[in-house]
Amino acid sequence: MAVRIVVDSYAWIEIFIGSSKGSKARDLLVKAREVYTPDFVLAEIARKYLREGLDQQIVLARLREITEASDIIPINVESAVESAKCYLELREKSKKDRIPDPSLFDAMILATARILKAKVVTGDKHFKNLNEALWLE
Repeated sequence: MAVRIVVDSYAWIEIFIGSSKGSKARDLLVKAREVYTPDFVLAEIARKYLREGLDQQIVLARLREITEASDIIPINVESAVESAKCYLELREKSKKDRIPDPSLFDAMILATARILKAKVVTGDKHFKNLNEALWLE
């Protein structure tokens, strides 16, 4: 079990859905010693839920749950440069895997994990088979 984990939007959404992947993600959160969420994940999740018409109070409650369950990590100069490197790497991987290009957010998640020497809890196809990924199946 990874001692440090970074939780991405995919994993948080599965947790809130209550799916089997979400259950696995929640178990990983409970077992981890350190749990991190990059700050932009909060905005990404808020955008998704508000776009889907979810009540703002529910969105706020879910974001609070994230901030209570994990340490929120802001972007800084080091993570910005590492994110750019990770983006180029993920884009090459996407071409080989014949999947759409990753988002910059995907690269920022990977960069955060690498800087923190953590694993990423995700089911996002861009992370499949990466050493840093704890894959939700």
